[in-house]
Amino acid sequence: MKYHDNTGWLYVLPAILVLGLVGLFPLITVINYSFFEIFILDARFWVGTEWYAQIIGSNRFWASFGRSTLFSILVLIIQIPLGIVIALCIPRGKVWAGLTLAVIALPLLVPWNMIPSLWLSLLNPETGILGRMMPHIGWPTDWKLSATHTWMVLIAMDVWHWTSLVVILCYGALTTIPAAHYQAAAIDGAGPWRVFRFIQFPKLQHVLLMAVLLRFMDSFMIYTEAFPINAGGPNGATMFLAVDLGEDIKAFNYGPSAARSVLYFLIVLTVAWAFTKTQAKLDREHAQ
Repeated sequence: MKYHDNTGWLYVLPAILVLGLVGLFPLITVINYSFFEIFILDARFWVGTEWYAQIIGSNRFWASFGRSTLFSILVLIIQIPLGIVIALCIPRGKVWAGLTLAVIALPLLVPWNMIPSLWLSLLNPETGILGRMMPHIGWPTDWKLSATHTWMVLIAMDVWHWTSLVVILCYGALTTIPAAHYQAAAIDGAGPWRVFRFIQFPKLQHVLLMAVLLRFMDSFMIYTEAFPINAGGPNGATMFLAVDLGEDIKAFNYGPSAARSVLYFLIVLTVAWAFTKTQAKLDREHAQ
């Protein structure tokens, strides 16, 4: 008969309590608000699932959902391959690798609320470095009036900020590959592509899933970086889900904004669940 020691739960109990205070209770409060029409917090009227029906049945919600999904897909298409390539190019010497990783990680140290200000400063046509250079290649000074140019700025900003995370995760996985594997590949005459396909990529699969999940969740709910760039413009072209939610909150529409928050949470939770299942499947295949 096996003896199960559950004393380990005592060590994680404080973390569970803190998580409940900062995460679970606010979530329950938001779910509760989503079923009410709230004029002030002390004057609430039960409306049931009316807000959910209105949101799901509105073109506004699905348009914002499409923009957020497209943005996440675009940044993932760029960041994941770029992060892999940079990680493969990092020198293997301990000193040079450390210096390279330190430089690459610098964008991650910039506070989120400073990033849009930094990029707007760089793109300023009078004082910014990029703002002075870009017109020579056809970049308009009134780029905020163009949906295409605004999207390009948002994607470039996100790639600059977050590709470092993918690089660090990939490099960490690559360092776990034994040198004997590379030696065997060299003896067999395997080229760089075959080395990547059969030696490096299998080691990267797990961290890439983690990177895709983290980057999807963050990019899908982008607000802090996106709103200051063009406030959802021009003409709503960058009105992502989180930006749309922010507009509801600023308008003091507590009930609808709570319902939107719950729907967004369910979307992200569903994606996280799907990635967890995929991760578990890879673990089973690796164990076999």
